[in-house]
Order: sequence, then structure tokens, then C-alpha cells
Amino acid sequence: MVTGELVGALAMTEPSTGSDVQRIKTRATRDGNAYKLSGQKTFISNGQHANLIIVAAKTDSSKGSKGVSLVVIETDGAEGFQRGRNLDKVGLHAADTSELFFDNVNIPPENILGGEEGQGFYQMMKQLPQERLAIACGAIGAMEGAVERTIGYCKEREAFGGPLTQFQNTRFKLAECKTKTTVARAFLNECMEEHLRGSLSVEKAAMAKYWLTDTQGEVLDDCVQLHGGYGFMVEYGVGEMWSDARVQRIYGGTNEIMKELIARSL
Repeated sequence: MVTGELVGALAMTEPSTGSDVQRIKTRATRDGNAYKLSGQKTFISNGQHANLIIVAAKTDSSKGSKGVSLVVIETDGAEGFQRGRNLDKVGLHAADTSELFFDNVNIPPENILGGEEGQGFYQMMKQLPQERLAIACGAIGAMEGAVERTIGYCKEREAFGGPLTQFQNTRFKLAECKTKTTVARAFLNECMEEHLRGSLSVEKAAMAKYWLTDTQGEVLDDCVQLHGGYGFMVEYGVGEMWSDARVQRIYGGTNEIMKELIARSL
């Protein structure tokens, strides 16, 4: 994977199961000295070209979350594995997001991640704070980039005999966007420091994911508005950044789930 010889993907989400990972229906059933993997996944990033896919599957349906395992499938030559559609998304068009289908795919026992059944839910939950922090990093990058572009546009674009920055509303909106972005960066830096020390909590990572992506949506919407009609045109990057921002509040655990995680710690 480091050299690029293998492209990875993580297949958790199913058509009827999103944030509630315990309800997955994909099964990895023991069959002699191997497992048979059956089920389907959707919204899988890298799904069209990944050839090493970690699949969340039930190895024991009677144990709830303790019956979930992560199963590694190498797709090259795997009988019963099929890629579905490359899904047509509202934003993030640079990334493929796909359906995946598994029909009694043969899985050797050593491809149970961790070497033992039932560790999957714990493995996923252990790494989700890092994923949520990565989403927050994307949010701050988008905000900083959009604000910088919008300030430049408002200084260059003229209306009623002068640049857009001659209007108090424009200046105030830019001041608000700059302030939100600066505060977001300070909080993210604090979370990054804690993560590097190994002390970032689940609830604080949830705070970062929820608050920064909510703020990203607010800032990007203001930036589009300040661009006027040009903000809605693909040729201006801020429009694409705006459409890409919307899914940030959904994947990696919806922001409503993030609030639930935070509330549990109160």
C-alpha cells in the first residue's frame, strides 16, 4: 500500500446501515478451513480501483457488536467479488465512491484482521477518532483556502465605482469568516497535539469533527454569496469547495451522532 502496488478501501456502510455499524448484514461464515463472505456495501471510497479491501462483516450474529470482524479481501482474481456502480455524487467528484458485492467469496482464515474473530467493532471504534480528526483537517483547509480566495476576489471585483470591500456588509462578512477560521484552527491544533500524545478522547474528536464541519458549511456558504453569481460557477473554485463541504457533516459518523457521543460524556 505504501508503494502504491495495492490500493486500499474500508467497506463498512451498507444500503440499510450507516452510522449504526452493529446492524451490518454482511456475513463471513466459517466453511472448513476458510470463510465465505457474502453481502453488499455502498458509499465505499476507492471502491472502483481498490484491490485490498477491509470489509466489516458478522462472524457471529448472536453476539451483537462482539460478533463483528474485519475481513481482508484481495480482489485480484477473487471469485464472487463484483464492483457495482461508481456513484454519482453531488460533490467530491475527484474521488470514486462505489457499491461492492460479495457472493460467497473465499477468505483464508489468516485474512481475519487481528487473527481472531470478534475484534472488528473495537478495531473500528479505536481508529474512528483519528478519522474524525482527519475530516476536521479537511474542513480547516477548505475554510482557509476559501477565505483567502474570497478576500482576493472582493478586493478585485468592482461594483458601484469601487471594490466590493468598500461595503460594510462585505467587510463584516469577511471578518466573521476570518474569525471563525482562526478559532477553528486553534481548536484543531489543540486536538492534533493531544492526538500526537495519544490522549485525544473520543468525545473531543467528535467535537472537532462536528464543529469544524458545521463551521466549514457556514464559511463556504458565505464565500459563495460574496462571489455572487460567479460563486455558483464551476470555473470558480469556491463553488466546488462549497458542494464538497456538504458531505463532511455526514460521513465519518453524522454530526448528530457526534453530538450523541459528546452528550454521553457529560
